[in-house]
Amino acid sequence: MTDAIKIDVWSDIACPWCYIGKRNLENGLAATAADDDAPVVEIEYHSYELSPDTPEDFDGGEVDYLSQHKGISPESAREMLDRVTGVAADAGLAYRFDILKHTNTVKAHELLHFAKENGKQLELAEVLMSAYFLEGKHVGRDDDLIALAVEVGLDEAEAREALSSQRFRAAVRADQEQARQFGITGVPFFVIDGKYGVSGAQPVEAFSQIARQVWSERREVAETADA
Repeated sequence: MTDAIKIDVWSDIACPWCYIGKRNLENGLAATAADDDAPVVEIEYHSYELSPDTPEDFDGGEVDYLSQHKGISPESAREMLDRVTGVAADAGLAYRFDILKHTNTVKAHELLHFAKENGKQLELAEVLMSAYFLEGKHVGRDDDLIALAVEVGLDEAEAREALSSQRFRAAVRADQEQARQFGITGVPFFVIDGKYGVSGAQPVEAFSQIARQVWSERREVAETADA
């Protein structure tokens, strides 16, 4: 049995391209499922904060944030959001920047590490991004985050303790340090099998292709070893 391909993903809950990249990755892997020798893949998400100085409660919308904190004119910000909304729609995601609540994401990242410890990281990553980009929910406050944790089957009291104790903060910082060591300066960033780096929200076909390529390489190595 060939070991699963490991895909490590650096992303941020508040990164619109990360959710698009997540969905394209999933759809790309789904496209390989019908292969006679379908790749087996394990995905793990890692923490990356695009704007660590963002307050927990930002007073304003996404256009306000981009213009006030990123120096982008309101007109350019609206054009940028319209563009990413269109790309998201192509991926099957109905972004709602008009109701989005901009917030600090460090607690969401801590909760993702708690979820990983309990085998629910992939489920929570989906729920967090959906809550943020599609549903206009707050993903920066303890109570809101705990409700989302419960939604994927995590224990409410344990989730609250994980956030209040900040015991996963070191794991968040370790992910960020690893990103620096890898030279990652933007997300999403995908590390395939520890040797291929893929930057940005690549199209579905790109993820299918690299999964098949790496799986084929794995098979060749296994067959050579068995010969």
